Amino acid sequence: MIDLSKLRKKKRLSSVLGLTLDGTRLEGVVLRRTNGDLQVQQSFSVTLSLDPLTAAPELIGREIRNHLDTAGVREKFCIVGLQLKWALTTHVQVPPLPAEDVASFIQLEAERGFHSDVATLHFATSFCKLEAGKQHALLVGIPRSHLSALETGLRAAKLKPVSFSLGISALQPPVPEGGVLAIAIGENQVSLEISCGGGVAALRTLEAALELEGGRKILHADLVGREARITLGQLPAELRDSVRSIRIFGPRDLAQQLADEMELRFESGGLKVEIVSRYSAADFGVQVPGERAVAPAFSLAANYLADRKPAFELLPPRVSPWQQMSNRYATGKLRKAGAVAGAIAAIIIAAFVFQQIQLVSLRSQWNGMSAQVKDLKGLEDRIKQFRPWYDENYRDLSILKALTQAFPEDGVVSAKTIEIRDLSTVTCTGTTRDQRELLKMLERLRADTNSIANLKIGPIRGAKPPMQFSFDFQWKEGPPK
Repeated sequence: MIDLSKLRKKKRLSSVLGLTLDGTRLEGVVLRRTNGDLQVQQSFSVTLSLDPLTAAPELIGREIRNHLDTAGVREKFCIVGLQLKWALTTHVQVPPLPAEDVASFIQLEAERGFHSDVATLHFATSFCKLEAGKQHALLVGIPRSHLSALETGLRAAKLKPVSFSLGISALQPPVPEGGVLAIAIGENQVSLEISCGGGVAALRTLEAALELEGGRKILHADLVGREARITLGQLPAELRDSVRSIRIFGPRDLAQQLADEMELRFESGGLKVEIVSRYSAADFGVQVPGERAVAPAFSLAANYLADRKPAFELLPPRVSPWQQMSNRYATGKLRKAGAVAGAIAAIIIAAFVFQQIQLVSLRSQWNGMSAQVKDLKGLEDRIKQFRPWYDENYRDLSILKALTQAFPEDGVVSAKTIEIRDLSTVTCTGTTRDQRELLKMLERLRADTNSIANLKIGPIRGAKPPMQFSFDFQWKEGPPK
């Protein structure tokens, strides 16, 4: 039997167009590999007037093609960096299993972990090694409708996508040893990635971290630092402790602002903070153009030409007509197709007749019970409507009560913000006029061991009163009082 898939195998590309989409900002670079060197052929950065997810694919393709023609781009093969905000993620702890059983286990966990129907997603997995043969898996799912709309638009622009990936994973690929917390400052959001154990352990998008005021970007570095600490805290201890460096990508001024904040928060933990603005030959194993600024589009194209697999391959596989024909007729002979088709048709007709008989019987049963079902449905709707009024846990009020009782009544220590996540993770910021009173208040919180755990205080800022502070803790259900 001839394997038609081998006939379709193509030689490795020597040039490729790297594209990244950040909001409506489209950036691209054409790279060519020649004798172990990477050469930039063209590059561009434009703002699209149409949304690739909502506009007609033909119009999107025409607009992209116009921008490519203006930049002089003739390359048709492209690798695309998807927007991280499109991605849905879930974490899975994989027990020691035979290699052939891991895929089915991941499929079952995906159906349980994703909030949407797995059939509507195309997902990829990255594994991080743990001790005793266990693995931590990060599943990244992209809606198939998004991928289909983008792929159709690209093909309308006379482009052939060879890979869909994530820009931040191209900027900071997983490393075999150690761990890296990578932060990329984009057009209107901040992306966060934690890679350790040979894979990617966490991905997040912080859309509230960037704001536009008077045509100038404002970065909320404190929010990024707090969310980075929370994300690290959610990982298994073995992976969390392996993270030893923080790498920041983005505009120099915003990256420096964020680096200063991260040093204040993580320097005591021994994490080294680094601003990455230029490439080196060690990044891809080939020679790169000198003084080339770091950008996701360049990294995507360079990794592809360096024959490095992306951390997440998110381009849905295409089944060609040749493959469909091969799968259909490879194991039989054409002269037997008529007999087989007749037998299948007879089975289908018999199944259809049986189905109609069953439907008539079921309709008769439904007519006899429909009134009772309607009454039960009404009772169920009323139970759902009034069930929250009878919840006697009041966890949010209990958290606020514990904080109120811990703070002194004279106002020498006061809270500015209290953030409660999932009714378990509590973050509090405030001011104090007396550092001793602040420490006493924290001791009162620590004394409540039945309800409060993992109390951690952040840096205290200010040389004189009022001084700013922050702390966080985990709320747990204590025994009844």
